[in-house]
Amino acid sequence: MEFQSYVTGFVDGEGTFLVSFSRREKLNTKIEVRPGFSIAQHKRNLKILQRIQQYFGVGAIRFSKRDQNYKYEVRSINDLVKVIIPHFEKFPLQTTKAKDFVVFKQICRLVYSKHHLNPDYLRQIIDLAYKMNQSDKRRYPKKKLLKFMAR
Repeated sequence: MEFQSYVTGFVDGEGTFLVSFSRREKLNTKIEVRPGFSIAQHKRNLKILQRIQQYFGVGAIRFSKRDQNYKYEVRSINDLVKVIIPHFEKFPLQTTKAKDFVVFKQICRLVYSKHHLNPDYLRQIIDLAYKMNQSDKRRYPKKKLLKFMAR
């Protein structure tokens, strides 16, 4: 099996495409948008994360003392658009994670083209992001996030 296909299968089971939001008073929209891709593994599986990081050539691996896991993360919008997204377009996900990926890709392209700095597009990004990872626990409910923008 090709390693590229292995990576996609591994991510289908263990990876996450996410979009987080933070309050940032200095921004005109008051909200920072941070798309990201990550894979978490117990410390005994560090080598596979290192191999995946080497394959992609971007991102970083960090250790969480809280849960004794290593996490491979890619947060750079440039790396997401130019490296991560093209991989999954060429080697498609097979699980329900494929639906999250379609939304994630759309959000990344909006952020890459700086549309997240426009309140109307930011509302669209927030709507899209809250359709992803339905079981995910978010810091802010969607209504509260939209209220931050209104101030």
